[in-house]
Amino acid sequence: MSTTATVSVFFLGGTISMTPVGGTAASGDTHSEDAHSGGAVSRLGPRELVDAIPGLAALGVTLDLRDFRKLPSADLCFADLLELLDVAERANTDGVVVVQGTDTLEETAYLFDLLWRGDAPIVVTGAMRNPSLAGADGPANLLAAVTVAAGSQFRGLGALVVLNDEVHAARHVAKHHTSSPAAFVSPNAGPIGRVVEGTPTPTASVARLPTLARPATISVSVPVISIALDDDGTLLDGIERRCAGLVVAGFGAGHVPGRLAERLGAIAARIPVVLASRTGAGPVLSRTYGAIGSEVDLLQRGLVGAGMLDPFKARVLLSVLLANAGSREVVAAQFARLAGVAHS
Repeated sequence: MSTTATVSVFFLGGTISMTPVGGTAASGDTHSEDAHSGGAVSRLGPRELVDAIPGLAALGVTLDLRDFRKLPSADLCFADLLELLDVAERANTDGVVVVQGTDTLEETAYLFDLLWRGDAPIVVTGAMRNPSLAGADGPANLLAAVTVAAGSQFRGLGALVVLNDEVHAARHVAKHHTSSPAAFVSPNAGPIGRVVEGTPTPTASVARLPTLARPATISVSVPVISIALDDDGTLLDGIERRCAGLVVAGFGAGHVPGRLAERLGAIAARIPVVLASRTGAGPVLSRTYGAIGSEVDLLQRGLVGAGMLDPFKARVLLSVLLANAGSREVVAAQFARLAGVAHS
């Protein structure tokens, strides 16, 4: 592929830039304080990473390298990501690549998908194996991400995730393994493309979702509470006084123990409560099961169904809506609009 495109590449840290301080290298998105235990920490800069990628120069892409943050992705905040969006839009390049740790990559990408206003692709990538390990995947992932961002094949689709030569829509992708290079999958839809012999190749169509208003800050408290066998609901006590909203990760298609249903309904009368599934794939249903604590019962009590969104993406969407002062009615309408079918 030969192109005259310009791509801005924002480096946030993560496994792709980590090397061990001493001892055995750790795999995964390790915290900086792990330096004391011999684990890997972010030490490589953008130029070092880019210079280590075979074939990148042959693309003919002009790279605008930004050493934006150097953090494990567990330490990233909404404020970091909102600032990055503002800077990336002002860069006015043909595409954007965001390089970060994989722990929160799916949430970052989904936030970008909701708020990115341009037609240029914004591609999020990272690595599962740090550069000191055999089979380090960072160079290949970064090369593929730049290739996708520089091309025309995925323009106008919002935020994408590119790892393992696969292109995923941000709203579908999830990390489903702690250490495998093939950790990122789209369980409800599959990848929408691949990089084949250096060429971005769409394999499925996906419609871009409407962009939401970008809040100046996102400082609302929105926890995710996962329901478990014989759950007594202790974590729900007083939550409506402490938080602006709540995501409940229920069993199966959106179920909780019947003894929690009335309490959740009372909370939903005070703050928006979104009902998601903890299973990792499939939608929250709306009219199949009718027992106390089932999805029919909970939706009638005022909870909002998360549709196809997993609990963590549902939290991102709810946080944006609440930061924009959205009412429960607005929250329900936006979830109905944005969290529906896997492919359009």
